[in-house]
Amino acid sequence: MTQFVKAVLFDLDGTLIDTAADFVRIIGKMSRENDWQAPPEADIREQVSAGASAMVQLMLRHNDQLEVSEAELLDFRQQFLDDYEAEICVDSCVFNELEAVLTALEEKNVPWGIVTNKPRYLAEQLLNKMQLDERCAVLICPDDVSRSKPDPEPMYMALEKLAIPRGAAGCVLYIGDHIRDIEAGNAAGMPTIVAAYGYIPPEDQKNLKKWNADYITNTPEELNRLLLSSGKFEYL
Repeated sequence: MTQFVKAVLFDLDGTLIDTAADFVRIIGKMSRENDWQAPPEADIREQVSAGASAMVQLMLRHNDQLEVSEAELLDFRQQFLDDYEAEICVDSCVFNELEAVLTALEEKNVPWGIVTNKPRYLAEQLLNKMQLDERCAVLICPDDVSRSKPDPEPMYMALEKLAIPRGAAGCVLYIGDHIRDIEAGNAAGMPTIVAAYGYIPPEDQKNLKKWNADYITNTPEELNRLLLSSGKFEYL
């Protein structure tokens, strides 16, 4: 059965943009500065969607820094964020095949946007560096709402910004690589798609069907085919 689509929303890190290489570089820099060993790249990638604190805690655990105080942890996190902001888009890129998706949506006059748990000051800088800021129809960040994902509030705000009534949420796709993305989209009544190629730990990869998304795509190429050539969606 064909699904009519008025707009497409993406999570940011690990779904639309592959930002992991920049985080790997920052964690490597911080590790060298402290005469520590950097965690394996694969381990860092798995923590990206969990946020800055998770990546910093991974670095500390990897170096047996288990007695760090809360204040020291906050200092490390701030250093991480400052270093990332200073070089926010050295190696980040749109996932392969997804630029074609954005272009196709634009050609169909279908708005696309981003609902992320990344702070707005960082999300805006990243999109600006990648020249996506003028193309993105809506950007919703935790700063904009009182309750972030997995609560549906950010999804409802995106609908409001797009002038789409909540009753038409079933015509707006949401794509993400974390269970909170799928929970937020489902709660808002949106069809949801798991970006299983994103930053998902192996233990979670085994349980993706339990997330109750409408679709699971294992590669950006699969997502491209699902959105553009599967015949499952008709864009309004």
